[in-house]
Order: sequence, then C-alpha cells, then structure tokens
Amino acid sequence: MLDESLLDDQEALARADRRELLRGAAEAGARVRTAVRHATEAGIAELKPDGRPRAILIAGPGLAAIGVADLLGSLAGAACPVTRLTPGGVAPAAGALLWELPGWAGPVDLLLIATPDGSEPGLSILVEQAYRRGLTVVAVCPPHAPLAEAITGSHGLAVPMATAPYEPQAPAAASAPGSLWALLTPLLVLLDRTGLLSAPPDVLQKVADRLDHVAERCGPAIATYSNPAKTLAAELAEALPVIWTEGQSAGPAGRRFVAAMAELAGRPALTAELPEALAAHSVLLSGALAAGADPDDFFRDRVEEAQALHARVVLLRDRPAGGRTAAPAARDLALSHDTAISELEPEDGSDLETLAELIAITDFAAVYLALTAAA
Repeated sequence: MLDESLLDDQEALARADRRELLRGAAEAGARVRTAVRHATEAGIAELKPDGRPRAILIAGPGLAAIGVADLLGSLAGAACPVTRLTPGGVAPAAGALLWELPGWAGPVDLLLIATPDGSEPGLSILVEQAYRRGLTVVAVCPPHAPLAEAITGSHGLAVPMATAPYEPQAPAAASAPGSLWALLTPLLVLLDRTGLLSAPPDVLQKVADRLDHVAERCGPAIATYSNPAKTLAAELAEALPVIWTEGQSAGPAGRRFVAAMAELAGRPALTAELPEALAAHSVLLSGALAAGADPDDFFRDRVEEAQALHARVVLLRDRPAGGRTAAPAARDLALSHDTAISELEPEDGSDLETLAELIAITDFAAVYLALTAAA
C-alpha cells in the first residue's frame, strides 16, 4: 500500500529523486524557451522552404523518436504523412541499432532525427544515405555529438539539444520530462516554417508559460489535496491504469503517459482512444480486474492477503470535434463495473497549449509514482 504521506514529504522525495526527475518536470517551460533560442541560433527561423515536403520521416532511438513522431503526426494532421523509421538491430544499444530509408524516399521528403544521445553509428549511416538520395536532414541532438558532425558534413542542419548543467553526461531517459520538449521544440519551429503546423514564437511562449503554470500547481511543495499530479499518482498507486483519451491532443498525451509510467516508474498501463476504448476494454473491466470482482465472501478477514490489482480508468479529454463526446458512455461503463474513474481536462488554449498541459500533469504524476516506489 502507498503511504500517501510520502507525497507530501519533500525531503523524502528529494532523497529518492536521484535522476532529478522533479527538477526536469519543473523546468519544462525553461527547456522550451532554451530550445527556441537554439533553433533560432541554428537558423531555422530564417529558413525559406520551397513548398511543403511530400512526407516526413522521423528517426531516433526508442521512446524519444516514438514520442516526437506521435506528437508531430497528431499536430500536422492530414497536411503531411509522418512516418517513424523503426530501427532494427540485435539490442537496444546505441551501437547496435540500424535504420533504413524506405525505397520511395527522395529529394521531396524531409528526414528529422531526434535523439538524446547522438552517438548512434546507425544514425550517422542514415544521414549518409539521406544525403546520397537528396533528402533534407534536420537533427536535434546533444552538441558535439558524432551525429552532429555527420549532419554538418552532409550539409544538413544540426540543432543543439537544450540541456541543463546538472544533467549527467549519460543520455537521459527518453521519457524524462526534460527530454521531450528539448527534442520536440526545434522541430515545431521547423514545421511552422514549412506551414505544416502553427507554432509561431508567441504560441511557443504560451506553451512555456502553460508548462510553468502546471509546475506551480504540481510541484512537490503543493499538498496532495490541491495537487492534480499527486492526486492522480495516489489514485493509481495500487491500480492498473487504463488511460482513455478523447480529442486531438489527448491521444498522444495518453500514449506518452503510458510510456513514462513504464520507463520511469516501472508500472504497466493500457491506453485507447474513445469511442473505440469502450469496446476494446469492456471485457477487461468486467473481469477479475474490475473493482467489484470478488467471488468469495465479502466479510472474510483480508489482513494477511495481498491486495488484489484492480483497474482504474483515467479519462484525458481535449475538446472533442463538433462537441460530440463519448465521455458519458465512458463513465457509465466504468461505474457499471464498480471501476473508479479519474478525469483530466486542460484549460482553453491552442492545440499546443492543451497538449502541453496534459503532458505536464501526467509527467509529474509518473514522476511521483516513480519516487514513491523508490522512497
């Protein structure tokens, strides 16, 4: 059982936070501002692209590239197909990963690389392939990394990843709160220049401000009863999280939340988008994971028994198209099976702002789950 007093014990959280996860979550807004500055200094803001690319290809290791591709694909919508290049190889290690361009890729396509490492030989080989085929290549990676040198030698554009002085020399976890915005922001600036999405400087400033606002609401000094991230962490501590999403921004945020819980806290979770989630998870909620599922005597002594794992639904919502919503049906399904449900809905704003708020709150929740498990 989770000792909820740990969530309000700042000293215990600080001792458990050896990876500086809380600090990274709190500095997400500052990371966006630094990344915008790096993109400007690299010359992205001055680019004058000759039309839109036919397709965008995204490469990088593990959850870093998965998250960036998912978010950019959602934000770009139908304007341009976004495809992640899945790496092959014999192990999830920098030296063992290989990427291949699809046969159709050529001069009218754009290759984006996002990595918090930059030492992967396979990415340097991919850059050479792209150069030979005439693709435009833009990468976000740590400065002075081998990949940055390969990009420069192939007439591509390398943008230094926004890092903090306290971060260790080893590559950050792909789901670490600071990594996502450091990798994503320069690519948002780039795709704004191509007209594939809207991320002008004033919008990115609002995103940074929204992230700062969430950090003020969700920081370790804020008590659990008024802290949405601590509250969510407490609710999920002894449950199997079932994340249901509705709205354009909520889908990527839900998938990132699942990835962050797995990588940072070692917690399994499921996710699906409404209304399909109602059919996909209906049997799950009616089985042994439902909170009301207990075939034995209700009044027996359970003191010596391990607590049963039950599902808890988390509904992430963001302005469904046309005002149509499956949220009432989702609540009815969960409650009909005695399954508790938590809800998060962002304040009004642009797609990027609402996306940032959902990601920031769930990032803090994943961090609190990780720290209470380690305390």
